Amino acid sequence: MAYKQELIHQLFTSQLQVANVGVDVFYQAVLDQSTPGIHVDWRPPAGGDPRLAEVLSRLQGEPLRRIQAANEEAHRRMDQGDPVWAGVVYAKDVLPDMDRYTIGHAGPPLSWDEMCGPMKGAVIGAIRYEGLARTEEEAVALVKGGKIKFRPNHSVACVGPMTGMITWSMPLFKVVNKTFGNVAYCTINEGLGKVMRFGANDDSVLRRLKWLEQVLAPALQKAVELHGPFSMKVFMAKALAMGDEMHQRNIAASSLFARDVLPVLIRAVNDQEQLGEIADFISGNDQFFLNLAMASCKAVCDAVKDIPDCTIVTAMSRNGTNFGIKVSALGEQWFQAPVLMPKGLFFPGYGPEDANPDMGDSAITETYGIGGFTMGSSPAVVRFVGADSVEAAMNYTRDMYEITQGVNSQLTIPNMDFKGAPMGIDIRKVVETGITPVINTGMAHKKPGVGQVGAGIVRAPMECFTQALEAFAQAQGL
Repeated sequence: MAYKQELIHQLFTSQLQVANVGVDVFYQAVLDQSTPGIHVDWRPPAGGDPRLAEVLSRLQGEPLRRIQAANEEAHRRMDQGDPVWAGVVYAKDVLPDMDRYTIGHAGPPLSWDEMCGPMKGAVIGAIRYEGLARTEEEAVALVKGGKIKFRPNHSVACVGPMTGMITWSMPLFKVVNKTFGNVAYCTINEGLGKVMRFGANDDSVLRRLKWLEQVLAPALQKAVELHGPFSMKVFMAKALAMGDEMHQRNIAASSLFARDVLPVLIRAVNDQEQLGEIADFISGNDQFFLNLAMASCKAVCDAVKDIPDCTIVTAMSRNGTNFGIKVSALGEQWFQAPVLMPKGLFFPGYGPEDANPDMGDSAITETYGIGGFTMGSSPAVVRFVGADSVEAAMNYTRDMYEITQGVNSQLTIPNMDFKGAPMGIDIRKVVETGITPVINTGMAHKKPGVGQVGAGIVRAPMECFTQALEAFAQAQGL
């Protein structure tokens, strides 16, 4: 008894040293009492969900060794990917099963009745752009009559921002992954203001699209023929060092692109009036490079598809209704959940009640590991997307290291000690940590025909990753 009393006496009279596990508030209480301690950032796997924890437990031992080897191969392919801009082509000439009545859209598959307002607005504009209808009523009648065929851009190696419209006549950037030989395509960025990618569809929108098709696209193709392919990775590495994250902020990348391409265009375009229009358009569009970045990221990520045992995400995309992901080992299968609402800043006169839920193929940038994943490289984007501080932006990037396979050896973040960008989203790590991918995004008005109303930050829904994890375990026979 005396011995026990002595131990109790020592406990209450000696200097305590505390190890706190998991709950921050307990650790803070210890510090408030000037007591030495350490804090271990621990959370129960899968947020304490017994079913998901059990699935994760089945992926240990020999399955884990196969997964790790496959994911290392995926990371190697992503890191060695070498996207180059190889020219401008037309959808009708390069896309399979393309005709005037086929419309590519952003995100996973959906029907007309499932489409949100801006997606419907863009479809109406796309039909009129192709000359299939003169009025909105005629366009809707074609859709409801079953004449229009919809398909996800990702199904034909394409991506498009926001609504993502791709039709028969549209010009596309062609990006080739030199390392692995695959090709990806993306539309040309329309510029800012009232544009089809945000659901606008009036005559001014259609005139601009025709100008892209008939004036800008041929000029850009001539420039590539004269210069040769342009290295996208060089542009991207330089832009990260200059403060871009290349989803919402592309000022540096677009300026670098203009610096290299405009001297070639001067030699390629004889019509001085057209040359002036082209120079004004490219140099005046801070988001011009976004579409090139998207095609580049698509070309890299497509080289990671169909690796057996691989849990790395190869696509993330949203159609304004659902968010979808694809996983390497699971091929072309979409795993979907209702899309979430971005949080951010709105243009004057607009607010949260005006915004449509998240939309666009542009999350391919985050799939590769830039965009929201590299907000730590882009202090200037913080206020635009509504982040609280530069430190908050860096914390978003730090979180993304927790759910990725590794880092990008060539795309580095200067103000984070030149650490490589986080790369290779692993569905296991997302479910285990409870950390979902963060995405920078524009916000469209929920009504068709209005356009952009702001920009912000959104998360991928966890349900996509839990579905994919369970499907992966089942495919493994576990």
